[in-house]
Amino acid sequence: MRIALAQINSIVGDLAGNAERIQEAHAEAQRQGADLVVFPELSLTGYPPEDLVLKPAFVRDNLAALRALAKKLTGPAAVIGFVDAADDARYNAAAWVEKGAVAAVYRKRLLPNYGVFDEGRYFSAGQAPLVRMFKGIRVGVTICEDIWLPGKHWSDLKKKSPRVVVNLSASPFQAGKLRDRKKAFRAFVGAIKAPLVYCNAVGGQDELVFDGASFAMSAAGRVGAEAPMFQDGVFTMDMGERAQEMKSLWPAPAPLDGVDEIHQALVLGVRDYVRKNRFMKVAIGVSGGIDSALVAAIATEALGKENVVGVTMPSKYNSDATISDAKKLADNLGIKFHTIPIQPVFASFLETLAPTFANTAPNEAEENLQARIRGAMLMALSNKFGWLVLTTGNKSEVSTGYCTLYGDTAGGFAVIKDVLKTTVYALSQRINERAGRELIPESTIERPPTAELRANQKDEDSLGAYADLDPVIVAYVEQNRSLPDIVRARPDQEDYVRRILALIDRNEYKRRQAPPGIKITPRSFGRDHRMPITNRYRAG
Repeated sequence: MRIALAQINSIVGDLAGNAERIQEAHAEAQRQGADLVVFPELSLTGYPPEDLVLKPAFVRDNLAALRALAKKLTGPAAVIGFVDAADDARYNAAAWVEKGAVAAVYRKRLLPNYGVFDEGRYFSAGQAPLVRMFKGIRVGVTICEDIWLPGKHWSDLKKKSPRVVVNLSASPFQAGKLRDRKKAFRAFVGAIKAPLVYCNAVGGQDELVFDGASFAMSAAGRVGAEAPMFQDGVFTMDMGERAQEMKSLWPAPAPLDGVDEIHQALVLGVRDYVRKNRFMKVAIGVSGGIDSALVAAIATEALGKENVVGVTMPSKYNSDATISDAKKLADNLGIKFHTIPIQPVFASFLETLAPTFANTAPNEAEENLQARIRGAMLMALSNKFGWLVLTTGNKSEVSTGYCTLYGDTAGGFAVIKDVLKTTVYALSQRINERAGRELIPESTIERPPTAELRANQKDEDSLGAYADLDPVIVAYVEQNRSLPDIVRARPDQEDYVRRILALIDRNEYKRRQAPPGIKITPRSFGRDHRMPITNRYRAG
């Protein structure tokens, strides 16, 4: 039997468009001689559809779209993700389509309700396995979480004696997750005693990026066919007579290391957020610093240089070196570049506020005015020309509140919101290595980072060295470790750790008002971080 993995990029809510994508992929699979085509989880509705599932009209329309689509699929059999409904219950489901009709339906049994997942809010759990005889082979159908964790659903499926199991998935990317999938799925195939064909979604959806990387795994846990990461397409394989091994009919993808995985996830996340929300161009405040340089480089790769606009907005605190680097970056990337000095506006603000600020010492109020002026300038350009503003704050800054509300947080999409500063440097260096030339100026990479909101300002004066800061953020935010646990690992830094944890806790109000950004770690500030703003609990 020849099986095709249709690793497609659905758009949430685009029922007609997704049906067309499914039909096109099905036709391509037929050209490749496939007998069975497996699509991702909820491929008809897009994933995650969130509260659209609570709209009866949406559920009805998705069912009508499935019926109309099924009539057009008269070649290979197909397994398609959709939302099923019965007796006021809704189900995350898979339709087995054969000979132009829905021949069987499977309802997902294990509903994840942690991290970025809210399936318990929307769906009821299915109660029975589905194993269908097809071309003399017993094919089991599962959906995503069903194969991650053992339970009765595994034993029920095993009793049906499938010769092969297909899995429709929408598993979001995080660095290193492909390794975790393979480990979990080896436990599954070992328990079921049957090979697995896993088809994952690809594409960006708000904060989430789906990385594809679909594959087939033998009952012994060997990966015999693997689709590329971050690339849509139809990938076919032949299953041997004994249904134990899969032979790929496409070249094996080159493996990606951690930095390249993150880089490609960010590029895809930007491309799809901009494209799917129907923007044409993006604007970025380029300061001559490394964060804005990285965002500009990613946006240029994602969208093309003609769709990226860099804007530098110097004040009296910006050095000649950073102003020069901002222009050099734009020239290296080939993007359009505007210089809009903010010193006259800043001076006017200070003059207007002088009576009220009288007899007070300058502090963050004056510093943050500059960031807020820049935010207002960028949003004015956005309103005038329809450009989407990309913000440039990294996870180290977002964690500690080292950002200005209504200033550098003003924008539509936060590209590196989940990228630690140390990873920003690694990504920037890799971009230059891959290009074989200097895209991000080396002077930008080598210069000590600074917000340039006052004279002689350096980030480490407020945050300490990023090499010290980032491990604390990982431990507290991503690993949920307690203050005593973190201090035990660095007893000479207890005061520093206490200070950083206090900054993280008290800046939740800023994060709640910031734009969405791409998730690349196990726990990002977004869907899987839901801390109360009004909260008196403090670590330690």
